[in-house]
Amino acid sequence: MQRINVNEADKQFKHLLEEVRNGEEIVITEKNQPIAKLVPVPTKKPKAVFGSAKGLITMSDDFDEPLEDFIDYM
Repeated sequence: MQRINVNEADKQFKHLLEEVRNGEEIVITEKNQPIAKLVPVPTKKPKAVFGSAKGLITMSDDFDEPLEDFIDYM
């Protein structure tokens, strides 16, 4: 990760953008304190993985039984 002063970053902005396009992360500092971070924007959405939620959802054995509150209407 590259660190660069805000004044230098202003002068070299196009060059810094090219480095970010190539995957580099750049921290912009002012008075040796980080104030901003340039990072590449992900371009691809991660693909869904079939079965990745297995075990996260459960149903009770009586999920399709009528509710007690509705017995009078049946």
